[in-house]
Amino acid sequence: MPFDSVAPRSGACLGSCRPDHSNRKISVRKLPALITIATVSVLALAGCSGSPSDETGAAGIACVDSGKTSEAVKVAGKAGAEPTVKFESPLTTEATEVSVVTEGKGDAVKTDDIVELGFSVYNAKTGEKMNAGGFGDDLGAPITMAKESSVFPALMKGVACATYGSRVAVVAPPADAFGEAGNEELKVGAEDNIIFVIDVKSEIPPRANGEERKPEDGFPTVELAEDGAPTVTIPATDAPTELKTSVLKKGDGATVTDANTVVMHYSGVVWSTGEVFDQTWGKSGPTPISLASVVPGFAQGLVGQTVGSQVLVVIPPELGYGAEGQPDAGISGTDTIVFVVDILAAG
Repeated sequence: MPFDSVAPRSGACLGSCRPDHSNRKISVRKLPALITIATVSVLALAGCSGSPSDETGAAGIACVDSGKTSEAVKVAGKAGAEPTVKFESPLTTEATEVSVVTEGKGDAVKTDDIVELGFSVYNAKTGEKMNAGGFGDDLGAPITMAKESSVFPALMKGVACATYGSRVAVVAPPADAFGEAGNEELKVGAEDNIIFVIDVKSEIPPRANGEERKPEDGFPTVELAEDGAPTVTIPATDAPTELKTSVLKKGDGATVTDANTVVMHYSGVVWSTGEVFDQTWGKSGPTPISLASVVPGFAQGLVGQTVGSQVLVVIPPELGYGAEGQPDAGISGTDTIVFVVDILAAG
């Protein structure tokens, strides 16, 4: 089951500008509700474990000790492949525990790293497997190790003090997972502990790192802030009537296909107004998007591009939001839209 197969958080879309996901509108699948705080308030992540060590890891999170509960989770299998996980249910703990199954030989995870994860998730009370994905060559789920994050504290604690290449087992009480509300859809009760087995796969670049290309005439111009966030200036000309793409940076990674999910940063602008209607910059970090779930022009503009590239895509209405437009986002049925997309990973 892929990591984005669980329903996304309420309101998640390419532009949190749209009230529904129908009619092939651009739809963003961020981290699934299963591993983000969808039903509980954001918790203070630093120093909130009941059994911290004296060390502090990424995002200022206190390193969490192993304990009898996390050590009771038996993890086997080849490195990189989805593991076999065995435990006697129910398992309970008062505070999150983290056991290192395999210590990776890579660098330590740092604050603001965008970390690609493989993960298996189990209900520690019922013993049921809830979800798994991102192992081996499959694209993993990206989480940003920011000091303010909407990702489950249990995941943040599992990754904060790890090295790249590690596999860890995490057992978490409700306070670090679904909270007192649980999750009825996922059959998680208010008192159910959750088990995460996590592969800390790799660091995803925070911005496109390809070779810069000379801007093409007639396209909007793009200026980048120090952190890579783009500012798009629309030319004083009529919008093109056909799909147009321009490669601003050419990466040397894998080629994107129409079957891929792409981890990206993006900014979307309305040609007629020059206004930004949605972007990932300044929010929770890069987003994984399935190209099967977006408007045609967006997918067509990215298919055939390479990881590490930054691409400018100009989408006419018929390949975008169509005659209905997106009024809530300031997009009419005749509006051309422009995206600047940093392609950071794909699979």
